[in-house]
Amino acid sequence: MSQAQSVYAAYRGNTYLFGGNAPYVEEMYENYLSNPGSVPDNWREYFDALQHVPAVDGTDSKDVPHLPVVNAFAERAKQGGTRVIMASADAEMGRKRTAAQQLIAAYRNVGQRWADLDPLKRAERPSIPELEPAFYGFSDADQETVFDTSNTFFGKDRMSLRELLNALRETYCGTLGVEYMYTTDMVQKRWWQQKLESLRSKPTFDADKKRQKSGTSSTA
Repeated sequence: MSQAQSVYAAYRGNTYLFGGNAPYVEEMYENYLSNPGSVPDNWREYFDALQHVPAVDGTDSKDVPHLPVVNAFAERAKQGGTRVIMASADAEMGRKRTAAQQLIAAYRNVGQRWADLDPLKRAERPSIPELEPAFYGFSDADQETVFDTSNTFFGKDRMSLRELLNALRETYCGTLGVEYMYTTDMVQKRWWQQKLESLRSKPTFDADKKRQKSGTSSTA
């Protein structure tokens, strides 16, 4: 059993990662093997741990990306006159699922750099390509494509790209800028994500709560 298959076994009890989402996990693992920095932090930490799992033959040999090997054989087959048929539609959808997760990770990591923190609007906000869907290969035609968002706290397990992008911008690029992804404690990260994303970074307080926040006694 390869290390990629170990991912499925370890997450068998998680409906978000198992079953119909197995191709997504495989796509994410392929991206990690090619470039560990291309996957969200939680995935990279898990896949990093997998590299210490002994191979099935008992050795310490590391897993290698499968896609380049597959492509090499496909190219050789084409050169030899054999027609190779690839599931291009499924592969493209897998790429988009990975891209949606990368977009979420980008807003969590650097969204505060595009936050609206200047009330006088004297300075232009910087251009941050990683926060634009086009950076990940999305076009206007993808705006209504629905993705699994159960690893967020926006209140929906599935959202269109348009909905997801609006939620991310409201949460991380509004009038509140928050940096928390530098912490190595995954529990703390998830706590911040839950607090921010569930409210879109717009908490509501009643009069008593506002007085407490300002340091004024409720009996004043």
